[in-house]
Amino acid sequence: MLTQDIRDLLTDTTDLNQLKWDLNRLQPVDVGDYITQLPEQQRAIAFRLLNKAQAIDVFEYLPTEVQEELINSLHDVQVVQLVEAMSPDERAELFDELPAGVIKRLLQELSPEQRQATATILGYPEGTAGRVMTTEYVRLRQGLTVGEALSKIRRQDEDKESIYYAYVTDDNRTLVRVVSLRQLLFTFPDVFIKDIASDRVIKVRTETPQEEVARIMQRYDLIAIPVVDREDRLVGIVTIDDVMDILQEEATEDIQKLAGVSGDEAALSSPLLTIRNRLPWLLGIMAMYIGAASAIAPFQSVIAAVPVLAVIMPIFSNTGGTVGIQSLTVTIRGLGVGEVTPKDTLKILRKEILAGLGTALALATTMILLSLIWARPQERWVALIAGMVMATNTIVAVTLGTLLPMALTRLKLDPALVCGPLVTTMLDTIGFLTFLSLISLALNVFHLPT
Repeated sequence: MLTQDIRDLLTDTTDLNQLKWDLNRLQPVDVGDYITQLPEQQRAIAFRLLNKAQAIDVFEYLPTEVQEELINSLHDVQVVQLVEAMSPDERAELFDELPAGVIKRLLQELSPEQRQATATILGYPEGTAGRVMTTEYVRLRQGLTVGEALSKIRRQDEDKESIYYAYVTDDNRTLVRVVSLRQLLFTFPDVFIKDIASDRVIKVRTETPQEEVARIMQRYDLIAIPVVDREDRLVGIVTIDDVMDILQEEATEDIQKLAGVSGDEAALSSPLLTIRNRLPWLLGIMAMYIGAASAIAPFQSVIAAVPVLAVIMPIFSNTGGTVGIQSLTVTIRGLGVGEVTPKDTLKILRKEILAGLGTALALATTMILLSLIWARPQERWVALIAGMVMATNTIVAVTLGTLLPMALTRLKLDPALVCGPLVTTMLDTIGFLTFLSLISLALNVFHLPT
């Protein structure tokens, strides 16, 4: 494995020339992965072995925390060269993590053009199109011919992040049309841009949430999408690589919230970070379970009178919680990808309840059979109540799993805030109270045997 080879070479200074050769012939994204996996004290050594062009390319593929480490370990001249060469959106993401003093120093060292581009992006709220866009795009005036447009692209736009599309604006930078590079290449040079460019421009505004940007690009199969301000002036573009990062980030956040995990924890995070991210959630969940346990406390004498209840109740807990999380996950996923909206609440609820009825019948039958097996002969009446409560809890679970994320979406909150443990605790409390209340009623009113 090459990562281990690099580690071995770093421990033997006689092989640094071979290491330098290996690192500079690899793809930048692969070198970024290898450097990230190295121990912290060896990362700067490996990075310094890269030639200037390779170092600039590799730097953008490093995680933000590794970029910050290298900035602290490299000379100022090297740092400025790396930061200057970054795309404005990547640079803005890095600046979000750096101390204010370091940001101020780096901004002063950047060229006026890059300083302005970075300041523009940092001026927009996090999580919006303005914050993830790049200001490197191809802009054409609608009075140009195809030949003039191609000449401009060759002379001035070779360093742009994306040239799959060129964006046509008027004298006020108002976005009016869009033309693909393919159209330019296969059209006669003397044809005017305005005659081949499309006026059906799909665009987003600077304040558009980044998740919505990703959904629009996915829906229309776009490689890049223009970003305009409130006056429809073109200010940047969001590219497909940014959208992939957005989708990964949003999916990660949703999974973490559903599981009750916070922060930026990854599989290889430090134990301290893992504890810091998980412990608050676990303490909160423990508090919620104390509430669920409090629902059982008044029924201790009932459980003592009917011992089989202690065997049956954990099944309520696990099964009801699982049904609720299944419904919750499907609903949140549908909202996340734009498949459904809160307007579809009744339609989804009807589907979930119909499916829940079939599930409830099967689970209730299974619960009755298990109760009959485990109960003593005089306790077998418990099976009927257990089956009835299991069926009811299943319907409640699918209802909560659908309505809770829909309600949060209507309130313009993240539906993933309804984490799995919260739903499980709610269902436990409802199920235990219903089950034990009915058992208590049967004992005290109908005097059923125990």
